[in-house]
This record gives sequence, C-alpha cells and structure tokens, in this order.
Amino acid sequence: MEQGIYIFCGIQTNEEKTFDAIEFEGDTREVFTVHYKDAAMVAAEVPMKIYHPNKENLMLHQQVISQVMESEDTVVPISFGNVFHSKEDVQVLTENLYPQLSKLFPEIKNKIEVGLKVVGRKEWLEKQISQDSKVMDQKQQVAQKSKDAGYFDRMQLGEMAQRFFKSLQKEIEEDIHEPLLKLASSAKSNDPIGEKMLLNGSYLIDRDKEEQFDQKVNQLHDKWQDKVEFKYTGPWPAYNFINIKLKVEETT
Repeated sequence: MEQGIYIFCGIQTNEEKTFDAIEFEGDTREVFTVHYKDAAMVAAEVPMKIYHPNKENLMLHQQVISQVMESEDTVVPISFGNVFHSKEDVQVLTENLYPQLSKLFPEIKNKIEVGLKVVGRKEWLEKQISQDSKVMDQKQQVAQKSKDAGYFDRMQLGEMAQRFFKSLQKEIEEDIHEPLLKLASSAKSNDPIGEKMLLNGSYLIDRDKEEQFDQKVNQLHDKWQDKVEFKYTGPWPAYNFINIKLKVEETT
C-alpha cells in the first residue's frame, strides 16, 4: 500500500528530532519532525488511507502528543486523522500555516491546558429544587391535571426547571470558574454535557503555576464536595485555545 505522512502536532524547534517509535497497523514506525523555519510537525510514515477515530487510534494519537509534551514546551495539537502524501506536502502545509504558528508559539509557550467538569450530585439537586416553592407549586398543579389538560403546565414546569438550573450554573461559575480564571492565562466555559453538569471549564495555565492551580481546585473541591463531583483532567496541549483546521488540499 502507498505510504503517507501522518501528523500529530506542531512544535517550535530548529532541530531535527525523533521521539519513541510507535506500534501502528502491525508495524513499528519512527516518529520524526518535518521542518519549515522554526516550526516542525511531529509525524510518522503510515499507510495512505482514511483512519477512523476508534478508541485505539485516538489513544495512540494522544499518547504521541503527551510524549512530545514531556520534552517540548511549545506544542500545537493537530486534530486526529490528517495524512499527507509526502514529507514535501507536510513542509508546504507548515509553510502555509507558518503565519498562524508564529503568532501562536509565543502565546502557548510553556503553557498547558487543564479541564474541570462540575456535576451536581442527584440528591443535592433534588433538595435544591424542592426548596423552590414556585417550581414545587407548578409540579403539584401538573400532577393534578390530566395528560392533555396539563400540557402547557408541563411545558411551563420544564421552563421553570431550566431557569432554576441556569441559576445554579451561574452560582458555580461565580464561585468556582471565576477564582480559577484569575490563575489562568486564558479560560473558557464550554457548553455543559448532560443535564446534571453545572460547569465545563477549560483553562490555559503556565506550567510553573500548575501546582498553585491544583491547590485552588482542591480547595474548591473541599468546599463543594457534598454537593457536586469534580472531574479534573490534564495536562493537555491547548486544544480549546487553538483553532487550526488542516486539509490535505492546503498543500496543493
């Protein structure tokens, strides 16, 4: 099968580098850099085909990026599945992206991303909503009516519950997200996933502030642990703070 060049991430370096070889499609494959000026793509030679984002492939992609992060302080993550025909194509791509990369490098140098998801505990959420007299009165009204007669009442109850939930999200944003924002170079409050999630935050932090940030997360966890669950992840490269879309056609 024709061989292509798969790219994992970009780094800032003038040196040709190699990283630990990977097991891919049943073969051991070298991981190397392809250069343009002080920008380099971390790549491997693989069969030229479409790769599906199954668990194994995604894990391998992330493992290579994590390994690069151990030795490099400026890592631009590249989305999964980008394969080019040749090293020359990757060089042309890097040249095309260089104006963006040269601006990005100083912004993300020595920085990592961490994520924090805050999910309300079921018992606490139920207790909170039971203390809202308007919601509970509406709930009782719905229960007393027939299915058809209560249609608009149920719709109104849903809207009230949604407003109530948004007020909880606002409280969490003020008490958890904003204090963390002060310790981050940049932060994003992403859309919550699922009906019990109150915060889905991403934070870009200096590596030398990682311990301080972790301590703050632990303090906030201790304060809120009876009410919510914390899902704290990272370190990652700056996925949520970089918007580079790659297409093979860009090299033509």
